[in-house]
Amino acid sequence: MSEPTRAGRGPIRIPAPAGVFPAAQYTHVVTATGRLVAVSGQLPLDKDGELVGPGDPAAQARQVFANLRRCLAAAGARFEDVVKLTYFVTDMAHMPAIRAARAAHIPDDRLPASSAVRVAGLVAPEFLLEVEALAVVAA
Repeated sequence: MSEPTRAGRGPIRIPAPAGVFPAAQYTHVVTATGRLVAVSGQLPLDKDGELVGPGDPAAQARQVFANLRRCLAAAGARFEDVVKLTYFVTDMAHMPAIRAARAAHIPDDRLPASSAVRVAGLVAPEFLLEVEALAVVAA
């Protein structure tokens, strides 16, 4: 069993509870106390509503995480407060690009709980991914 980790006063992460296969790309359990912040699925749109990175999952992922950062900040939260990310992707081959974009904001020792869902499509065919977040801001 992995030992729980805590980033300062933030969430407690349990990477692999006893009897659960450890995962390298996410944390199995994250617990926190405080104010809940729910961020709707973010798309790769810039501030003017223009698509960033047509056909480029890396560029789209960078824009999505930039949008998540802005949304979290608007609620007084940071990526270190994120306890859960849900990825909606049209092709699982995009996951390495998404993980690279995530790594620019969240270090490996603070990975949130995560789910990745392959979808037939998003709200428009040019979107390759969408990511939503749940954060808990310490009281």
